[in-house]
Parts: sequence; C-alpha cells; structure tokens
Amino acid sequence: MSEKNRYSDDELQEFKELILSKLEEARENYEILKTTISHGDDHGTDDTSRTFKLLEDGSATLSREDTARFATREQKFIQNLEAALIRIENKTYGICRETGNLISKERLRVVPHATLSIEAKKNQQ
Repeated sequence: MSEKNRYSDDELQEFKELILSKLEEARENYEILKTTISHGDDHGTDDTSRTFKLLEDGSATLSREDTARFATREQKFIQNLEAALIRIENKTYGICRETGNLISKERLRVVPHATLSIEAKKNQQ
C-alpha cells in the first residue's frame, strides 16, 4: 500500500473548521489588544500626587509595550492561520515544506498553521 501524499477532502474540511475557530478567537483577541493600546484613559491619576502619577505613567508605558508585543504576535498568528486556509484550498495543507511528507494530524491539531513536521523542525535547531 502506498503512503498518502496529501490529506483527504474530509480531513482538510476538519482542519478548516479547526482553523476557522482559532481564527475567530485570534481576531477577537487582536481587537481587544488594539483597543487596549489605543485607550487614552489615564485611570484617574490627574488629581493624585505627582510622584504617584510618574510611577503610574511608567507602568502604563510598560503595559502598553507588552500589549503591543502581544498584538503583534496575535497579528502574525492570524496571518499564519489565513495562509493555512489557502493551503487547504490548494490541497497542499499538512505537507511538510522540507521533507514533502505529511505532517502528523496530532501536530496539526496543536499547531494548525504548521508547515514543518516534527522531524524537520528538530533538524532546524
């Protein structure tokens, strides 16, 4: 019996549903992060002591920087999921870009945008 060289249409549909679910969640998270970054509220520190205001401003800056990093990561995740949907439409989803073999279903369920099998990923390191 020959080894499979691609996932069946039914299997691709299963992965598509998983990816669409993760994509919806990621987009919601991204919107929340964007809103958090652009929120200009100073949380009512205008009438507090000057020292507290300085500490609060520094903390807010660090928090905004962390939030911006999270937003950037979420945006990249969204792009990777969208690229995975394109691979599903092209019927190339789940094929390792290094070895040409199928990526295990277990890996794809955990990392649905994966383009490398576990073996190829280990060889990269």
